[in-house]
Amino acid sequence: MLRLDEAVALALKGVTALPAERVGLERALARVLAETAQAPRDLPPWDNSAMDGFALQAADTASGLTQLTVLETILAGGVPRQTVTSGACARIMTGAPLPAGADAVVMVEDTDGGASGVVTVRGVVQPGQHVRYSGEDVRAGEPVLRAGVTLGAAELGMLAAMGFPSVMVRQRPRVAVLSTGDEVVEPGFPLGFGQIWSSNTVALMAMITEAGGEPVHCGVAPDDAAGLQAALARCQNAELILTTGGVSMGEADLMKAALSDGLRFHKVAVQPGKPVALGRLFGKPTFGLPGNPVSCLVTFQQLVRPVIRAMLGLSRPFSPVIEAVLTAPIRKRPGRALLARARLHRGDDGAVHATPARSQSSGAMSGMVEADGLVILPLEAGDAAAGETVRVQVLRWRFMDRAEPGYWREGAEAEAPYGSSAPSSGEDDACC
Repeated sequence: MLRLDEAVALALKGVTALPAERVGLERALARVLAETAQAPRDLPPWDNSAMDGFALQAADTASGLTQLTVLETILAGGVPRQTVTSGACARIMTGAPLPAGADAVVMVEDTDGGASGVVTVRGVVQPGQHVRYSGEDVRAGEPVLRAGVTLGAAELGMLAAMGFPSVMVRQRPRVAVLSTGDEVVEPGFPLGFGQIWSSNTVALMAMITEAGGEPVHCGVAPDDAAGLQAALARCQNAELILTTGGVSMGEADLMKAALSDGLRFHKVAVQPGKPVALGRLFGKPTFGLPGNPVSCLVTFQQLVRPVIRAMLGLSRPFSPVIEAVLTAPIRKRPGRALLARARLHRGDDGAVHATPARSQSSGAMSGMVEADGLVILPLEAGDAAAGETVRVQVLRWRFMDRAEPGYWREGAEAEAPYGSSAPSSGEDDACC
């Protein structure tokens, strides 16, 4: 059997980023930028005011109490029409262009408001005060965002500020999902004796979407060679094919034979998920994932997700790994890597603690629902003791402590501004 790291390397071998496509910014969230975006102009494009107030010459305020004539009012989006000279100023709004001659802005709160056409300035104003200079954020020609970045709200806002209506991003890989087995029935249809609903399909499609791919539902294949081949034909237009079930050693496990011409591996020294295969069908990478629900999802996380992320052009396609302290022992025999489901939480010592899920059965989905991460115990390792520091692959970050109201103030946790406990947000801790 292959080691898990060897299987991951084989899965990624030859995988390249998909071609780019242009999409509008409103459709670019979570997409991967395919080309470096350069600033077409300075940002801000002109010197402007950071406050509502008065644009003036700072030297006029050296005495600490100054009266100035108000020449005009400049609104955001307006154009200054007069030059500020000594003894004069212009009323200005946040974001409005700084008029010629002015070198500072005084906040309206530090004046008498200037209702009569003359404003009294209290205090000394420094040159450059409350002025945002042209190019202070970005200079024309500078790279604003580099290829390979995943676009979030801030990145899209920056692109919009630069005037880009659309952007080149990597195509999302289409990933076909096919469940196999006479016992598998689509949710919503009645079950016969010995049948189960197809949870793997739904879960895999969700994981594909989370990874950045585009899931393609290809139904359920029966346990006969001809029916399997007909079902697989429905998958041929995808860039990546996933099947679930049919890769073990039973008489009805037909996927290994279907992949025989392009089989790269079958069986990996990992628990859960040993019966997993990688081959090629229709010239496309094809994974035969286990039928047991936990094994299916764990092998997707280790082998398929990195492939999807690499197809998106990401140079670091793997999920983050952190260190955590075990709160309970984990039994393990050397010979296979163990990926144990665990709930994570922050301890009083500030460290992340990992509590193994109640069930580590490969058929128990409750363990995956409970888990925030996978404790990684290498192939050669034996039992792990409570208190031992282990590596954990993070599946979701819900375990991170939520800040109490007043979090921005030093010592806010001790202040308990809303009493002994924070008010309920109406959110379910299990889903966020």
